[in-house]
Amino acid sequence: MSDKMSDKKIILPGGSGFLGHALSSFLLQHNYQPIILTRGPDQPATSTQPQHIHWDALTTNGHWPQSLDGAFALINLTGRTVNCRKTPRHKKEILESRTLSTQALARAWRMVPNPPKIWLQTSTAHIFGDTHDEFLDENSPIGAGFAPDVGTAWEKSFTDANLPNLRSIILRISFVLGDPKFPGAVLATLARLTKCFLGGHTSTGRHFISWIHITDLCHIILRALRGGDPTMQGIYVITSPNPVTNKEFMQQLRSALHRPWSPPIPKPLIHLGAFLIRTDPELAMYGRRCVPTRLLSEGFQFQFPTLPEALHNLLT
Repeated sequence: MSDKMSDKKIILPGGSGFLGHALSSFLLQHNYQPIILTRGPDQPATSTQPQHIHWDALTTNGHWPQSLDGAFALINLTGRTVNCRKTPRHKKEILESRTLSTQALARAWRMVPNPPKIWLQTSTAHIFGDTHDEFLDENSPIGAGFAPDVGTAWEKSFTDANLPNLRSIILRISFVLGDPKFPGAVLATLARLTKCFLGGHTSTGRHFISWIHITDLCHIILRALRGGDPTMQGIYVITSPNPVTNKEFMQQLRSALHRPWSPPIPKPLIHLGAFLIRTDPELAMYGRRCVPTRLLSEGFQFQFPTLPEALHNLLT
């Protein structure tokens, strides 16, 4: 890779959240220049923090489109959290925050004379729907329901742009295990409940959780930026090779936090708890069993392939 700064500039729309915080720090450590597009105010870069540029995530108004000019890659992380009650208003926000922002980025891409040659578009493993124990990978059919509909529209807003001379990669990301100290991190919530002896499995506990350690996610993105062998392009399921049931996940979490057995949480209590913390009970009751077939076939080596390794790294 060239040492020119243009070969190091990475644009991160939506990069001020959980994933963007971890990824921007990782990219800085690997001598890239991340620039975060945020709804907040402009902020200059410091020795430890990337530059922030204001955008509205809907239009090309303002000066943010020029940040794409000469950039090496764009990694689109934009999207309203799904950790909320699925009211009609929230559903609309979840969908439009993904589709309209992607469309705005595509328009900006066409506006600049030297746009990025690599675009990593985040998507979701929820696109497969809520399934039982069948294995799901890049060749599996799309599911039915709100989450699959959002995932499909999200990806379509990207592919319909049909941008020329672009290496495009769609990352269908599963549940990311990261820093439990980050505000709003799901692992932090689960750890807090488990420490309070409320770490039992939910419902039957037989639904699968597909997960990935944040470090492995960052290394997958780094591999995509560097080209890999073979060059990464198209759809990838981003998950560890070892999905587990909800029952096993909670067993391993209790073990990592040195907590004893906890009673399972039945559906009525799940609904009550979800109401109290203003989230969707289905997030705790349904799942899918995804495997990263393409990554494994291309020789990617996971640093944290099993759940005990991942939880030990993050929680101890």
